[in-house]
Amino acid sequence: MKSAALYFAGCDEQPHFLDSCFLCNRPLAPNSDIFMYRGNTPFCSQECRQEQIEIDEANERRWNRSSNTNRKTADSRKESNEGVRTGAVAVA
Repeated sequence: MKSAALYFAGCDEQPHFLDSCFLCNRPLAPNSDIFMYRGNTPFCSQECRQEQIEIDEANERRWNRSSNTNRKTADSRKESNEGVRTGAVAVA
């Protein structure tokens, strides 16, 4: 178990987020270029960064398609029920 004194003295053994590439997990050298994406995601090269951007864009397109499909299904249900009267019926 780590002591609090080691943590506050800067001897923490937790990995720093700039230690390795987010995509390929290659170690990032202290005096080398680091390519950032979305604020705090480090990459070792422009190629790794671009690949992650493409992955994120594909996931976003997939999410938008499924969201639009769900919306269209709900709209078609609403349209198919337009001629149907609903509500309470009172019988005397």
